[in-house]
Amino acid sequence: MLGGRSAGFVARQIIEPANYRSLPRLVRVSVHPLRFARSYFLGGGAFPSPCPLRTPMGVVAPTMYSHHDVFTVNEVFCRGDYRLPPGARVVLDIGSNIGISALYFLTRSPEVRVHLYEPDPRNAERLRGNLAAFDGRWTLHEEAVGDRDGAFAFGRDATGRYGGIGVATAEQIQVRCRHIDDVLREVLALEGRIDFVKIDTEGLENATVAAIDRTLLAQLGGLCYETRTPLNPWPERFAMSVSADTCRLTARV
Repeated sequence: MLGGRSAGFVARQIIEPANYRSLPRLVRVSVHPLRFARSYFLGGGAFPSPCPLRTPMGVVAPTMYSHHDVFTVNEVFCRGDYRLPPGARVVLDIGSNIGISALYFLTRSPEVRVHLYEPDPRNAERLRGNLAAFDGRWTLHEEAVGDRDGAFAFGRDATGRYGGIGVATAEQIQVRCRHIDDVLREVLALEGRIDFVKIDTEGLENATVAAIDRTLLAQLGGLCYETRTPLNPWPERFAMSVSADTCRLTARV
């Protein structure tokens, strides 16, 4: 299939308006837009290789390890799936993968600090390399986060992009999972507030969001998580919008 993606995935993307809005951003953001587009649409390219991107803080060049990482760059930097609320300073990034979303957050402003959770050791190593220029503004915990606490089997795929707790893959590793409430309280104790929570955990997102203790909501500016079944457990606190399989909960003023 196109770029190694399934027919169902391609069909959903063809009718997704956000993908067409991302095209002019691709040209503005990518230093080599034709090379980027070729890898994105056709799945080609030599890897690992740098992917130079223009940001408000100058050009950054995260390392891509397969064309699947190019998909992530497009979603985050071009499509804007995780755009930050105005004035956001503290971000909780759950399911940080190789650090592309964290790199996006860190390059929005020199004042942004990011707390990262990524349980796959291979992804964590790659993340450290991609974020090295921003040391001191991010903290990595090599743990999963969900609606449960304990040790669990974690399915890891060859790309590093699609693994997760309960995901059936040939390679299984054991990871520590923290309950979302414990993680929120830990970060809030350090920061006093969390302006934005991003969750991408390959299937645990809805359960994780639903498990959040409502007494913590007043200290959360907003949440954004991957899902095909949008859920807003607290409509009195957050307004919900959905675009490209991404559900955004924005704090009501």
